[in-house]
Amino acid sequence: MNERRNKLWTLFKSMFMLSACTFGGGFVIVSLMKKKYVEELKWLEEDEMLDVTAITQSAPGPLPVNASVIIGYRMAGIVGSVVAVLGTILLPMIIISVISLFYNQFRTNKYVAVALQVMRAGVAAVIFDVVINLAKNVCKTKRVLYILMMIVAFICTCLLKVSAMLVIITCLIIGITDLLLETRKKTPH
Repeated sequence: MNERRNKLWTLFKSMFMLSACTFGGGFVIVSLMKKKYVEELKWLEEDEMLDVTAITQSAPGPLPVNASVIIGYRMAGIVGSVVAVLGTILLPMIIISVISLFYNQFRTNKYVAVALQVMRAGVAAVIFDVVINLAKNVCKTKRVLYILMMIVAFICTCLLKVSAMLVIITCLIIGITDLLLETRKKTPH
């Protein structure tokens, strides 16, 4: 019982701290979660973290909350999900509530504007790190189909301005088709 309580406290505390350091959106937290849950706590394997990332990106809702639900459930069931989500949303809710009370003062404050501008550079670096790691892991599979899908998806979204949802759904259909074909090959007739 004490071990479970410690795990739940560690889960809450780590999600709270990650959430406190996540400026710039959901992609930033992916890199931080990987460092925390794969490298530091060793609760997840790198492949599992990639799966969590893929699921949370394709599910509706904020990426950090979606990831919290999955990681929390993986660590401690439904209670773990609730604890992880609370750790993730508590601080942002408090901060946004305070900011909303003083919105006009924040909006016109030159120091706040400069701070936000500077944070964008850090956020861009963290997102770039996530992209590089995801691309490396796709390349590690050595599956030509996956590498081609990654390149074509990049071209479609960045250069041709194709909807990200359309790209994700297309990749999902190709992935399921590939899985079915692979399963069919391995099944004796």
